[in-house]
Amino acid sequence: MRAEVKIFAYLVPFFALMTGLYAWFTEPNEWVGIVAFLLTTLFSAFIAFYLWVTGRKTDLRPEDDLEGEIGDLSGDYGHFAPYSWWPLWLALSISAVVLGLAVGWWLLICAVPFLFISILGWTFEFFRGEKAI
Repeated sequence: MRAEVKIFAYLVPFFALMTGLYAWFTEPNEWVGIVAFLLTTLFSAFIAFYLWVTGRKTDLRPEDDLEGEIGDLSGDYGHFAPYSWWPLWLALSISAVVLGLAVGWWLLICAVPFLFISILGWTFEFFRGEKAI
């Protein structure tokens, strides 16, 4: 995770500099942008620190090896559900919730149970048999 740590570590002084420049050019009258730049600096620092700590605890990935070959990246990248319908239902229910926020509370109240059902369905779609909840 060296590359990711470096990217976010380089962003921290950049955003700190942008915070100072923004504050100087707006003559600290506009606080929303200053706070936004400051929070972006802090969030970049948090992400860099998290990736640094995680990278120290895990083994090197093939892309972190400077002597690595393209063939080192072959193989499985994870477990993906091949024919899952739950993302579709989740997207539709989130759309209905957002539409309910814009149109009226009655639609929001009707859509929230579908949102919870689709989140639980996608989360637990492989819990079958003895592992069922």
